[in-house]
Amino acid sequence: MSQSSDLIQSAQRTIRLELEAVKGLLPHIDADFVRACEMILASKGRVVVVGMGKSGHIGRKIAATLASTGTTAFFVHPAEASHGDMGMIARGDIILALSNSGSTTEIVTLLPLIKRLGIPLICMTGNPDSPLAKAADVKLDARVAQEACPLNLAPTSSTTAALVLGDALAIALLEARGFTAEDFAFSHPGGALGRRLLLKVENVMHSGEELPQVVRGTLLKDALMEMTHKGLGMTVVIDEDGRLAGIFTDGDLRRTLDRQIDIRNATIDSVMTPHGKTARADMLAAEALKIMEDHKISALVVIDKEERPVGALNMHDLLRAGVM
Repeated sequence: MSQSSDLIQSAQRTIRLELEAVKGLLPHIDADFVRACEMILASKGRVVVVGMGKSGHIGRKIAATLASTGTTAFFVHPAEASHGDMGMIARGDIILALSNSGSTTEIVTLLPLIKRLGIPLICMTGNPDSPLAKAADVKLDARVAQEACPLNLAPTSSTTAALVLGDALAIALLEARGFTAEDFAFSHPGGALGRRLLLKVENVMHSGEELPQVVRGTLLKDALMEMTHKGLGMTVVIDEDGRLAGIFTDGDLRRTLDRQIDIRNATIDSVMTPHGKTARADMLAAEALKIMEDHKISALVVIDKEERPVGALNMHDLLRAGVM
């Protein structure tokens, strides 16, 4: 029991210290942070992130976050940069260097070359008087009062602070660029978010010969045959001009049977849902899904500007497409 209590107290202490480290960043979001953002926004090159050890791991994540939110960025290992990878960095790029001490040998070694190439340098460090900070064009202050490690040695609070500061930089740039959800999807095309934000109704709808449709006045039994033949669990009803008049679904059929209507003699006009909810072909599939969910329906008619049906889709289509 005592050991369990010690473990809980240790974990809670770590979280409290790291929370304090993050809160301590707030006063450091100042003119230097603005300058860093402005430099990156004005640059036509890439943001090259460098860092050793744990700072390197954080640097990789920051580079990935920047790249996925509209700022072209990648990570270069500073030790490898001294042995050829410096060729990956070009004039016009900006270097974002992470080092809590500000005196990491592998990074300090690169400083003369960075200066010689005229590449702007932004540093993220916990030591504003370090060699890295003195060489930087802009200093992002990521200092922390103490590490969460009881020995005050293992990078813990400092790496958390650097990670949060990197996220703050990425999101500030994202908002300044007017980066949209659709832009985000283009950098994540293989994920569920990409499918939700890139897939349009026209990509999943049934059209042409696959679209079940009957004209007003059609006998209900014939409309049911059209539904069975096309297999969508619904049929579109159009008027004489080809415009949408209504929709008839499996749900409407169940309600019709409850009303004890003679399906052999009834016409579709007497049992259809007039007009019904619709979608546009250029609408995001995720928007069509929201319409279905909001109105608790399972199918939508897709219409053009003249209200003429051009397609139809149901929940199964969106499920197969990975939109839901």
